[in-house]
Parts: sequence; structure tokens; C-alpha cells
Amino acid sequence: MKQLRETFAHDTWVMPYLRKYKGLLILVLFLGFMTFFSGGALMFNSGYLISEAARRPSSIIYIYVPVVLARAFGIARPVFRYIERLTSHNWVLRIVSDFRKKLYQTVERKATTIQRSHQTGDILSILADDIDHIENLYLRTVFPMVIGWLLYLFVVIGIGCLNWVVSLLLVLLLGIIVIIMPLASVATNGVREFRQHQIQHEFYTNLTDEVLGLGDWLISGRYHDFMKLQEKPIKAIAALRRKDHFYQWWRSFFVQVLVLLSVLVLLIWSGQSLTGSKAAADWIAAFALAIFPAVSPFLNMSQGMSEWPVYQRSIKRVNQLDQNQPREVPQEKLSGNFEALKIDHLTFKYPDGDRKVVNDISMTVRSGEKVALLGPSGTGKSTLLKLMVGDLTPTAGKVMINGMPVSALQKNRAELFGILDQQPYLFDTTVMNNVRLGNINASDDDVKKAIEAVGLKSLIESLPEQYETHVQEAGRRFSGGERQRLSLARILLQDAPIIILDEPTVSLDPITERRLLDQVFALLKDKTIIWVTHHLAGIKHVDQVRFLEAGRFDMQGTPETLYQTEARFRQLYDLDRGKSVSNN
Repeated sequence: MKQLRETFAHDTWVMPYLRKYKGLLILVLFLGFMTFFSGGALMFNSGYLISEAARRPSSIIYIYVPVVLARAFGIARPVFRYIERLTSHNWVLRIVSDFRKKLYQTVERKATTIQRSHQTGDILSILADDIDHIENLYLRTVFPMVIGWLLYLFVVIGIGCLNWVVSLLLVLLLGIIVIIMPLASVATNGVREFRQHQIQHEFYTNLTDEVLGLGDWLISGRYHDFMKLQEKPIKAIAALRRKDHFYQWWRSFFVQVLVLLSVLVLLIWSGQSLTGSKAAADWIAAFALAIFPAVSPFLNMSQGMSEWPVYQRSIKRVNQLDQNQPREVPQEKLSGNFEALKIDHLTFKYPDGDRKVVNDISMTVRSGEKVALLGPSGTGKSTLLKLMVGDLTPTAGKVMINGMPVSALQKNRAELFGILDQQPYLFDTTVMNNVRLGNINASDDDVKKAIEAVGLKSLIESLPEQYETHVQEAGRRFSGGERQRLSLARILLQDAPIIILDEPTVSLDPITERRLLDQVFALLKDKTIIWVTHHLAGIKHVDQVRFLEAGRFDMQGTPETLYQTEARFRQLYDLDRGKSVSNN
């Protein structure tokens, strides 16, 4: 109960919509109750009808009313069920529609701060899973629990009007089903349900991020490692589901036993109380059979409650989108020329994760320096880049430019950082427009000079529309190397002092890769370059190398020093050099 109050104490997602659609909710619960009431009334009436008909009444008129009632309740049950399904889904879809609208508005309004505190897969998990969990909260927990309690009270009060001793016995027997069993399900199976959904959420989040970097896995030859990472959570989920099914079977069996005991209590009571005359004896079967339709809602109560921890977590997660936004940092402008980017004891982990993706890293990159960050996929290279440019807020430590925190320079970030990554952002517009994105105030001559500098002048001018040629969506009009050169021309036009190279050659063949790297470092010789890569082709261009492993720097130094002192570096360098030579 305490957890329930804490969950909804500051809730802005669930309770407001419950109040908004309370009229429809009451109608849904009424229709749900009437569905099972009609089923119970049908069994009650049928028990009486069968007993009365077995006595062979002299006239059909004696059983005419029970026959009509059997037809009425037989029709009423599916009708109430159908209307209840339509109404409940209409109610849920209205609420879910409001949820999704609010979620999209929240993500749109606070895109930057959400990006700093959530992984891409985490946001997709909220969109895909948490809203559905809240939807199931009503369909699989709230509705069955309320309807089950209403039936429980109806049966207990109804029997209590006839015999309070029997009513007390039913309070105990049915109370175990509607109160004790749901609480036991939360305490035992609920933990397992929560763990299963937690593993599933982590799997969803990690898989999304890993698929976004799938090319990295394939190129580094770690296909089997990628597959093993996916097998572990799948096996864990399968094991938990087997335990869940085993528990559900025994829980269902126990509920059936309790229902059987309730039926025996009613049979014994009715057998002792209603055998004074033949007419009264006709009611014995009626009372015994009436309890059976309640089995289904009683079973659903325990299952619905066992899933509460999952729904509770989803409610907390969507509320965190409103409540736990990072503090806004006053923005400033960098005065003077860029001198140094300093990373001071930087640590980062995602809010829902235990692992430190970046773990106490420190380094300084001075103006004009060229730094290579190496390491296998999943070691924190991309996360470190996001921390450097301010896309993520560190858990501990800081990133500073000329002594100023990078978080305070976000409004002028385009003046500080130029980024060339695996998939350059090329839009379905002209070559001229795409390159001019680097500096929207640049003249046509400046754009053409940038294109000439990257070696694309002759190619572009050979096209029928020349600089007005449409690159098509994602730059499909050009090859991978040509797309990267167009993006490089944009960076030249941008003229930012710090250039981030996030594996820009990962999809290129070795010859194109070597030529592009030579060109990049030649054109940007006066810039500060931070280059993320997974192998050592072109490493001769950098001043220092940092190997990242499990969020920490494992090796660091100049390429020459590392080649002399580190066998691992020497082996990787010779391997990449051998591949390069064999492809020439």
C-alpha cells in the first residue's frame, strides 16, 4: 500500500486521466460486473431448471419462467461481454492516445535534456514498452481486480443474508483467492515478472545501440561476440518464463481447489437447509453451480497483481521524463581562440544502468593536436565523444574548453566543433545547399572553393546540373567516399577549431579509406582533431593514441612509442598495414 501511494504521489500521467474519464471507467466496471453476474445467474437458474425439470412437473408452466430466464441470461452474458470489451478498449485507447500525445510533446519540448540522460534504445523502450505496460495496467490489473472484489462482496453479502456462518466460511475461502493470493503473487512471482521485464528492457536498449553500430561489429570481425551478447539475455528470459509458467500452473490449481471447497461448503449447507420439501431441494444445484463463473475473474486477479511491479516501474519511468530533467546551465560565449580541451576525471553511467560506460578518464587536447581514440565496440568511445561535445551530462568530472565547461557553450557549439561521422547528414537538396550548411552565410564562391579543396570540383562540374545537382535522400546520388568528401567540404566551410572524426571511413574500401584520411589530415592540418577509429590505418597522422577498454584508457602514447613498447599495438599496426599493402 505504501508503494502504491509513493507511485502515485507525484504522478502526472495516470491519475489525471483516470479523473478525466471516470464516467466511462464506472461504465466499464459495471459492464464487467454484469458479464460475470449474468454468467453466475445463468448457472444458478440452470441448476434450478435442471432440478425442477427432473421432477417431471405436470405442466410446462412450472418451468416456463426458468426457461425464459435461461435464455435471457444466456443472451445477456455475451452481450454484456461484447459491450464491456468495446467500452474498456475505447476507454483505454482514449487514455493511451493522450499518453502518446503527451510523451511526444515531452520528447519534442525537452529533446536535448532527454538525450543527455537517456540512451537511444532507452527512449525507444519508453515509446514501445512503457506506454503499453500502462495500457495493460488497466486491462489486466485494474479491471480484473475491481470486478473480482465486486463479485466477492456480492457473493458474501448474498449468502450472508441467508446464513451468516456459511458467509464467514466463504469470506475465508474466497478471501484467500481475492486477497491473499494476489499479495503472494506480487511477493513471489511479481519479483520474477519484474526481473524478466528488466532484462527485456536492457536487452531492447542495448540491442538498439548495438544495431546502430552493427557495421563496427562486422568490420572488426566480432560477429560471434555480437551474437553471444544477444544469447545471454534471451536464455535468462526463457528460464524466468519457465519458472513463471510453473508458478502459474500451481497457483491456478490452488485456486481451483479453493473454489471446489467453496462449492462443497455450499452443497453441504444447501443439502442440510433445503431438503425439507421437494420444491426447496430444487435450489441445491442452483447455489452449487453459481460459483463456477467467478473462477475466471478470480484467476485473473492474481495474474494481474503479479504484473504490478512492471507497471509500477513504467509509471515511474514516464514520470521521470517530467521530474528529473538536468539543470539548465547559463550559456556563455568562448572568448579568444581555442587553446585546450580538458577532460578531468570524467565518469558516466546511464540512469537505469549499473555499468560505468566512461570510468574516471582524464586527458588534455591542445590546439592543433591530433588524437586517436581506439578500442573495440562497446568500450565507451562514442559515449566519450558525446560527453566532449555536451550531448551527455557526466555523472562525475567535467569537460572544459579554455577553462569553461562545455555545457555552458552549447548555444555556440557549431562554432567550436565540426563532426565527420560514419553516416554524413546529406539532405535531398542540391550540392550547393548541402555544403553551405557548414556556414549559411558563405558565398557561392566560398562553397565552390571548399568543394574544390576536397577534390570534387571536376566531378561536380561534369554533371549536367553541376552544383545544383540533387544529392537525393541520404546522398544516394554519390558513392560513400564522395559523400564523406561533401561532408568534409561542409566542415571546411564551417571552420571550427575542433574536428571530431567518428569512424568516417568505416564503410569505405581500404584504398578509398587511405586516400580520404590523407586528404582529411592534410586539409585540417591546422585544426585540433579527435579521431575515433577501430583500427590503425592512417595512425601516422596523429600525435597521440589512446586505447579505450571498459571505459578506461588501457594504453596511451605516441604511435612511435607504442609501437616500440606495446606488443598489442605493434600486432594491430602490422595487421592493418599488411591488409593495406595487400589491397594496393
